[in-house]
Amino acid sequence: MGLPMARNLARAGFSLTVTSRTLAKAEDFAREFRGGPAHVAAARRPSDVAAASDVIVSCVPDSPEVEEVHLGTAGTVRGARPGTVVIDCSTIAASAARSIAARLAEAEVKFLDAPVSGGQKGAVEGTLTFFVGGDETAIETARPVFEAMGKKLTHLGPSGCGQLGKATNQVIVAGNLLAASEGIAFAEAAGLPLDALHRALTAGAATSWVLEVLGKKMLERDFLPAFAVKHQQKDLAIVLETARKNGVPLFGVALVHQLLSALEAAGDGDKGTQALLTLYESLSPAARGASGPRGSGGE
Repeated sequence: MGLPMARNLARAGFSLTVTSRTLAKAEDFAREFRGGPAHVAAARRPSDVAAASDVIVSCVPDSPEVEEVHLGTAGTVRGARPGTVVIDCSTIAASAARSIAARLAEAEVKFLDAPVSGGQKGAVEGTLTFFVGGDETAIETARPVFEAMGKKLTHLGPSGCGQLGKATNQVIVAGNLLAASEGIAFAEAAGLPLDALHRALTAGAATSWVLEVLGKKMLERDFLPAFAVKHQQKDLAIVLETARKNGVPLFGVALVHQLLSALEAAGDGDKGTQALLTLYESLSPAARGASGPRGSGGE
């Protein structure tokens, strides 16, 4: 996600200083834009990025990595000037976002938790949606940066609220993933023409981003990770823990979490979440054996 987001910032004309846990990736990125309209440089440490930046964008897997990038021995807090704005696009627990924001505030650095929705496609096309928690004046300072990476920014409240917004998104996405997988497995077993059916479904009340994008991947047997099973599992674990603390039963999320656990147990944790279809196919001989145009119908 971070690479295409950085590309969109460079294409928008922002001067960038970039780093990565694999320095060669940052150096390759800098070479990609050598001689271009934006100055792009690679740095060894997050603190070096901070020293050269007014706005810092991070996108890493989970809370420990966010803490290391911003609060570690070579973290951004070591190089940031007072007034610097940090936009963190990682999906982490709201409590972790609040803690990191409080610790950065001691150095007069403003932290915005701004997890995204839209997947890799949205990152590439610059159409991401941002759920944002934090200081409203910091959002306005960083708005041009947001606008170079996405199309929709919603401020949901103080620190942590962006993460809670993203968690809500994942609750709904999980339900849609379950529905799309079950629906397509059902249609396969019934012998329906799946491409035609997909066009009909996405034009009616059943449509969703999951059905449109991941459903198409299911039909194409494309299980490469736009968003990997293991990453969705991390997000759903955050959702379930937050729901437990708030006393909210989430039956659907718990079911999807267990179904994806079955995929992980089968060694498919690195596949895209659309691979959930294959679990249903493995349990349904009719769906598993379906092939060809599947146009004759069934009962």
